[in-house]
Amino acid sequence: MLLSPVQAAEDKDPTIEEIVLTTSSSELLLFATVENSFTDTMLEGVRNGIPITFRFTIILDKIRSAWFDLSLFEETINHTLRYDAVKQTYQIDFSEKNRSQLTRSVETAKQLMSDLNGIQIIALKKLHPDARYALQIKATLVENTLPLGIHYLLPFTSLWNFETDWRTVEFRY
Repeated sequence: MLLSPVQAAEDKDPTIEEIVLTTSSSELLLFATVENSFTDTMLEGVRNGIPITFRFTIILDKIRSAWFDLSLFEETINHTLRYDAVKQTYQIDFSEKNRSQLTRSVETAKQLMSDLNGIQIIALKKLHPDARYALQIKATLVENTLPLGIHYLLPFTSLWNFETDWRTVEFRY
């Protein structure tokens, strides 16, 4: 059975790509993107008033060869997308920034939802020179609970569930 390009794109599993670790003058920073994170059905649901949330789980461990790894950082970051049909705008809430951003473009909304930009992981003074570290990251589409049992009327929302594989980046500081 042949798939159209749209169907083929929707059949791809979401993955975390373009993971970049860099430093500012005082912090270790993370940049990453979730690819293949949206389907047409999800976007239709958002336009019909169903918010979606991407949850990013980030863990930084110091690798110790003779003992258990030492956990230095663990945080969960949420990006939530809502659509206002009256204003015809998408609102993206960022838990790491404690703020929201509005856009009229669905492509911009998708990009904002899927990107982590400059997430402060840990102060550089807490890292030891030439030590080994492992940063792990995973993204999950959080199942939002709908009021008054509406999820029974909208069974397709269960098809939205996804969770990427853990991605690990090992590095020396």
